[in-house]
Amino acid sequence: MSALTPLAAALDVRDLLESLVGREVEVLTGAGMQDPAKGDGCLVGVYLDDQHAVAAIVLFDVALAAYVGAALGLVPVRMAQQAVDHGGLPAGLLENASEVLNVMGSLFNAEGAPHVRLDTVYEPGHPLPADVAKWVPAFVRRCDLDVDVAGYGKGGFSLLVI
Repeated sequence: MSALTPLAAALDVRDLLESLVGREVEVLTGAGMQDPAKGDGCLVGVYLDDQHAVAAIVLFDVALAAYVGAALGLVPVRMAQQAVDHGGLPAGLLENASEVLNVMGSLFNAEGAPHVRLDTVYEPGHPLPADVAKWVPAFVRRCDLDVDVAGYGKGGFSLLVI
């Protein structure tokens, strides 16, 4: 029997984000879980295992998606703030934040554990399919964080391992 897909620690999330965006990132544990059905929604990455079963889900609220996407692409903070104020992500920030979700797949792959890869990214404001949405409020292994990208701002993050 293979090991379970690992649950990344807050430190692992911080280290990965810092290495990607080239900026200091602060994470605080104990945050509320992200809910794509509330407010402006969330950018949602769905990760599948080799049997095409949902293995993990990562959710960025709009603010975090905008700030991480902007920091990755060296986009001025005012453009990221405009996206947050309007509750949506322009194409460039969406593409950059989606790439961050893609790289986050590395957090789930450990020796002996099933291989996990990013399958689908759902934009903020778009409904999740029922087979994905049911996991968001579920009692599963999870890491809920408040994330602050230096020079950009704070946003919410949830990582669920099914």
